[in-house]
Amino acid sequence: MLSLHVKNETSRLRAVVLGTAVSNGPTPSVEEAYDPKSLEHIKAGTYPVESDMVKEMEAVNRVFEKYNVQVFRPTIIPNYNQIFARDIAFVIDDIFIKANILPDREQELEALNHVLAQIDSSKIVKPPEEVHIEGGDVMLWNDYIFIGTYRGEDYADYITARTNHYGVEFIKQLFPDKIVKDFDLVKSKTEPRDNALHLDCCFQPVGKNKAIMYKDGFRVKEEYEYLLNLFGADNVFQITREEMYHMNSNVFSIDENVVISERNFTRLNAWLRANGFVVEEVPYSEISKQEGLLRCSTMPLVRD
Repeated sequence: MLSLHVKNETSRLRAVVLGTAVSNGPTPSVEEAYDPKSLEHIKAGTYPVESDMVKEMEAVNRVFEKYNVQVFRPTIIPNYNQIFARDIAFVIDDIFIKANILPDREQELEALNHVLAQIDSSKIVKPPEEVHIEGGDVMLWNDYIFIGTYRGEDYADYITARTNHYGVEFIKQLFPDKIVKDFDLVKSKTEPRDNALHLDCCFQPVGKNKAIMYKDGFRVKEEYEYLLNLFGADNVFQITREEMYHMNSNVFSIDENVVISERNFTRLNAWLRANGFVVEEVPYSEISKQEGLLRCSTMPLVRD
């Protein structure tokens, strides 16, 4: 059996689900795009091809092997995108929470049945239907749970708004001893540079007390400042609009001093190294064209 245990984003990783790009299916049509960045690349004829994405994900898998992390992969669904494991479920403490994802993606959860079979069924939770919440919006920081949301009255009009106020309340009720803070994120259906699809597109903790942040991903200045004060301005790496577009905040920690990062993130990677981190650089720029990166394609199950 798997004893789930995840309390933050950076403790030593022991077991993880890594998505797969195998049998990823044809390039979607413009109508099928879930986010503005995919849409941009579909229109430009630069949408990523399967062979490139498989190579990128295998590079991450090799890093996990190097650090002796137990890796689970989804069962392959033919011609189907299963890259973003974080969207469909997430672990808080010892609870596996299934996301109420876009209806088209329900099969992705079924492709993890071999993993769920190893988890105590009393520790698996499926929220009620009105609860919208995806793993990319849920960020753990020990006593804190940070949640990205969208509070606009036009929530229903945005396919890029993935977590609603019912999602926030659901987590508050499930974890009454945690400090749950939600953050209103900037959304756009057409401009990926102005769309924080999930919280991890504009914020992520690294190490023991540091964080990567994009100020303009937050609709409410005070909420951004809350995080800035919590971590301390000197501990925060501020990314630019273009760096946010390339998903610089969407790295993934294997340990408090080990971060997997995209090899083109030169400014971020230099800052991480200057702050004592080991940076495991991988190619991931093709996958990033779907508005997701390293954190989006991984789902931690066990951390120390």
